[in-house]
Amino acid sequence: MVRWRGGVPDPRPDWVLSRRRELGHRIAIARAARGWSLDDLAGHAGVARNSVVRAESASHSTGIDVLLQIADALGVTVGALVDAAPRLPD
Repeated sequence: MVRWRGGVPDPRPDWVLSRRRELGHRIAIARAARGWSLDDLAGHAGVARNSVVRAESASHSTGIDVLLQIADALGVTVGALVDAAPRLPD
C-alpha cells in the first residue's frame, strides 16, 4: 500500500508507522505517569513543545537527539521507549 504525503509517495512500510505510533504512545504514557503536561516534558527535555507533540502523535519522524533528550527527561532509556516488548524476527 502506497501512502501519499504532501503530494509524494511515502515509501515507509506499514510496520514502521505502526512502531512510530507505539513509541509516541509510550512517551505519552510516561509523561502522564509523571503528571506532566506537554510543556513540562518539553522544558525538562530541553526541546520545543512541538517536538514532543510530533513524537507523541507520530506525525513526523523523531530524530535520535530528541528521543535521547525525551528519554533522559522521563528517566528511561531510549530502548524502553522504542521497544517495550522486543519482537523476534519472522
